[in-house]
Amino acid sequence: MTEVAPTSTATAATRRRERRAPQAAVRQLPFARAVNRYRPIEVLSADQVETIHHTALKLLRETGIEVMQDDARAILKVAGAEVDEATQRVRFDPMLVEQSIAQAPASFRMQARNRAYDIGCGAGEIIFAATGGPAFAHDCDRGKRPGNYADMCDYLKLVHQLNVIHQEGGCPIEPTDLPADTRHLDFYQAALTLTDKTWQCWALGEYRVEDAINMAGIAYGLSRAEMKAVPVTLTIINSNSPLRLDIPMCEALLAMGRSGQPVAMTPFTLSGAMSPVTLAGALVQQHAEALAMLALSQIASPDAPVLYGGFTSNVDMRSGSPAFGTPEYTKAALAGGQLARRVGVPYRSSNVTASNCVDIQASYESMMSLWGAIMGGVNLIEHAAGWMEGGLTASFEKLILDAELLQNMREFLKPIAVDEAEMGVDAIAEVGPGGHFFGVGHTLERFSTAFYEPMLSDWRNYQSWENAGARNGTERANAIWKELLKSYEPPPMEEGRKEALDAYVAKRKEEITKGKMVPDAIG
Repeated sequence: MTEVAPTSTATAATRRRERRAPQAAVRQLPFARAVNRYRPIEVLSADQVETIHHTALKLLRETGIEVMQDDARAILKVAGAEVDEATQRVRFDPMLVEQSIAQAPASFRMQARNRAYDIGCGAGEIIFAATGGPAFAHDCDRGKRPGNYADMCDYLKLVHQLNVIHQEGGCPIEPTDLPADTRHLDFYQAALTLTDKTWQCWALGEYRVEDAINMAGIAYGLSRAEMKAVPVTLTIINSNSPLRLDIPMCEALLAMGRSGQPVAMTPFTLSGAMSPVTLAGALVQQHAEALAMLALSQIASPDAPVLYGGFTSNVDMRSGSPAFGTPEYTKAALAGGQLARRVGVPYRSSNVTASNCVDIQASYESMMSLWGAIMGGVNLIEHAAGWMEGGLTASFEKLILDAELLQNMREFLKPIAVDEAEMGVDAIAEVGPGGHFFGVGHTLERFSTAFYEPMLSDWRNYQSWENAGARNGTERANAIWKELLKSYEPPPMEEGRKEALDAYVAKRKEEITKGKMVPDAIG
């Protein structure tokens, strides 16, 4: 894995200090961009990929997709799609779809408020984005509770503190104690001030996107043209599977494209519920819906940055409940990467679990999800840390456990260095038969960098562990997030920008209360 850290030219000694530098005495890796150079696992043959692709195009031509927004249908009609206004059904010529998507960039960059946290998407680079959207919060002390503003802010602070997380994931906990029409403003303000990493905005209508662009411009001190050149925010657009794109999603998709901000087009295809029960059928439908959204984006805003989103999983057919991190999910994640590469755009997948608590189920489902995503060639892992209960809940302890998994993945992705110094032939000769390597120079020179040192693992023997208090991994995660919160310091912001954000939020809340939903553009 290629890593680009803020101190990429540091000496070995400096890197050791960074590695051990405690943020609240919590051992973690430094922030770094990550590029996966391993060859993706391919569960579909080349012929199967082509079969799914062309079957999806046939589905769009013959069955089509319902597009509920007038403007989106008008744009598609002018481009040559067949539009039935009575049913709002749009049917696409395959050539229109393929020629439109061919305009999409294969990769893009995103700038953070702190440019040391800039990231890329595509060309093998992976973004780890924290969970976004849960309506509930959970921790071991207070249990499960409705999402609120205070918990949302605490979670954002932890996202800022955890070096392995590249991006805030679109509001970690819904602040249900705030008015629904204006709570996005409070979230945006928190995301732009409590962390200076990249972030995700909401895709519920045009006005929430426009507020995001305006507020990002204030916080970053950038014009719209500058943000369009190098994007600052990202969002997820979900089709209403099967085969429907609703009005708020259309509005957000078009507004993001106009502003040059990236969108992950993600069908919500759960096999047996919103898509066929077979993986082949679910993948055809996923691909068709993704192609339709990608085509609309590129017809409306050529060259706008986009991602192909895969979220296909299965449901428990006894209860109808979604299942995640299953073998089916993992295979779908691998296949989704192949389909994304077929159309030439970056790929979004997720780290997901249906577990209701931080237990072994949560761990193995997350590992299955991460393996499928990473070895499928993912570029954006949504919900990379903190997701629980099928997306209903953001867990404070799961955030820490997932950060540990992500650190393990980052280390796994590093290629093995094979050169004379690393092979240590002189050290082997120095030790000779029957010796040990603890005290030789080759070991001591690499003592703090030879192996990854996890945040959570406790490798003492049972007696030492028991005498030290015998805390399991979830209990240690509970202590770690509290320690990280205790040491949190807000990132600096240039003078006047916080006040400008305050003024904008107050003005917009008043406007929305009076019925003016879409703001005037700034910059």
